[in-house]
Formats: sequence, structure tokens, C-alpha cells
Amino acid sequence: MDVNPPRPKECKDCIEQNKDTDCWNPDRMLDTLMHTTHTVEQDWMTRGIPKLVDDFMVSYEKFGGMDHLEGRDLPSKKVVIEVLEDLFTVLFPGYLGDSEITKASVKYHLGIKLTSIYTRLTDEIEKSLKYICRKINQCPQDLCQKRANVVARELLERLPEIRGKLSGDIQAAYSGDPAAVSTDEVILSYPCVLAITTYRIAHELYISSVPLIPRIMSEYLHSLTGIDIHPGAKIGRNFFIDHGTGVVIGETAEIGDNVKLYQGVTLGALSFPKDEKGNIIKGRKRHPTIGNNVIIYSGATLLGAETVVGDNVVIGGNVWITGPVSSGTKITIAVPEQKYRMENHHTEKSPA
Repeated sequence: MDVNPPRPKECKDCIEQNKDTDCWNPDRMLDTLMHTTHTVEQDWMTRGIPKLVDDFMVSYEKFGGMDHLEGRDLPSKKVVIEVLEDLFTVLFPGYLGDSEITKASVKYHLGIKLTSIYTRLTDEIEKSLKYICRKINQCPQDLCQKRANVVARELLERLPEIRGKLSGDIQAAYSGDPAAVSTDEVILSYPCVLAITTYRIAHELYISSVPLIPRIMSEYLHSLTGIDIHPGAKIGRNFFIDHGTGVVIGETAEIGDNVKLYQGVTLGALSFPKDEKGNIIKGRKRHPTIGNNVIIYSGATLLGAETVVGDNVVIGGNVWITGPVSSGTKITIAVPEQKYRMENHHTEKSPA
């Protein structure tokens, strides 16, 4: 093998111009492979790892806030996600989760699943509440445990009501998408079903003032679907997100009934008020309010608490809105002028 293969012209140009990062092609990879060190000292594990451990200990002291070593009062992300997926099974038996569930066995499986969910969710909620108590040092010994039991029970008791809302969401998806073949297809394949289901579960925990867990749930589904719904948002019935990728719904957003969003829609904050020390003031309304029977097309951006959209409104794609919109309004942007460049004649012309 030629250990010094000839460099292509573009690679030579990169090196001459000191643009190493612009020249990462197979020839450059081969050159790096053949001319870099490929050995590690034989005693590195006995000498190097202890030194690395010491370096990390210094790092833990220097950069606080990136480790949690004082106790167990943090929920397990892994367990929270497992509980969420078991809740999917309860809400959509036979579709999601355990495939062996049948009509004859569903009652048996449901009892086991709900018992397991209650036990694990109570433990994770208790740890989340203790996380807050540790910060304020005002928690009686068994208060967090008692509150966790109540919150977990209340969530499970609300599941039938949540399921009723999800039925409307699924029907809205089937009715609102001409490509949908059946509600079976919607449940099994549409990312909005998982995102909205997670939101409706996480929202119940959010309004019960449970820290950490609602965001763990919502951000987990955000990573899977590309749909970012803050659990604090208020969303009505028959909600449908078509395609979904890139949708952002902020914490204080409010959405009415029968609303349809397309991909890339943002219901975000316009600005963040700050206190006299320059810190962002949290807890205020800062996201839009959307009325009933509203359609918002792809790429539209609606920002700020002053953006109040009335009922029966259609908002076109790529629209930018930072103020109120009256009921019955249809908003679109002007069609941009298109120009075509004729390479052979070096001229431009507008389409006929």
C-alpha cells in the first residue's frame, strides 16, 4: 500500500489556505490514518486512569450544577419513561405496548399494569417532591410520600377522561388528513398521537405541581417526534398536528377546541421581561392564545401574550404574527416574485 498517496488538487488548495476542516475527504482520512499515533502506553490504565479520576474530581468541584451526588431525591429518567410507555398500553390496549392483550384478558392485564404504574409513579413523584423540599428545608418527614400517593392516584383516576379526549384527537386526525386510511393507522403511526397523549398525561402532573417528571416526559417525546409541547400549555379537545416536525407550543400557550396545526408552527414568546438585576421574570403569560376552529399552516410563527387569535381563523404558511387576530380572519403572505436564470444567455426573467 502506498502510505503517501498523491493528494487531489482540492486537498492541496485546502492545506495551502490552512482550511483543514474543509478538506475531510477519503484521501485526507487515509493520510490521517497513516501518519498519526496508534499506540497507547502499556501502563496507561494503571497510571492514566487514576490521574483522570483526580481530574474529574477537580472538575466536579469547579463546575457545579452538573452532578447530583448528595442523595436519591431525583426521579429516574429511565423509570419515568417506562411508566409513560405503560400508560400508553393502558390508554391504547392492543395497539401500543403488550401485544398479547386480548378482549378476554384485558381486565387481568389492566389490574396488573395499573398496580405497577401506581407503585413506580408514586416513588418517582416522591423523589421529585423531595428534590424541592431539599432546596427549601421545610418538609415534614412523610409529607412528600403522602402527596405522591395522592397525585399518582388522581392521575390514574383521570385516565378514563384523558382517553375520552384522546378519542377526539384521533378522530380529528383521521377526519383532517385525507391521507389517513383508518384510525388504526393514526394510532399506530402518527407521531402527533404519542406527542398529544404524552402532553395530556404530563399536563395533569404539571397542574398538580410535580417538578421534573412532566418535562422528562414531554422532552422524551420531543426527541422521538420533533413535536415540542410544554406540559404547562392548555389545549382543548379535538386537537390535530399534521406531520408535526418542528412544532413548538410554549408553556403559557392556550389552544381552544378543534384546532389544527401543520409542521413548523411556533407558538412562542416574543420577549422576556427582566427584574432590576437583569434576571428573567418567570411565571407570567408570554405565549399566544388560540381560539376555536383555527387552522395554522406550516412555518407560521405566532409570538407573545398579546397574540390572541379569535375563532374560525385561518393562518397561512410562513406568516409572522405578534398581535391580536379577529375572529373569522384569513391571513396569508403576498406571493413572492420568482425569477429564473437562463444559464446559457445570462439573463433573468419572471415567470409568465
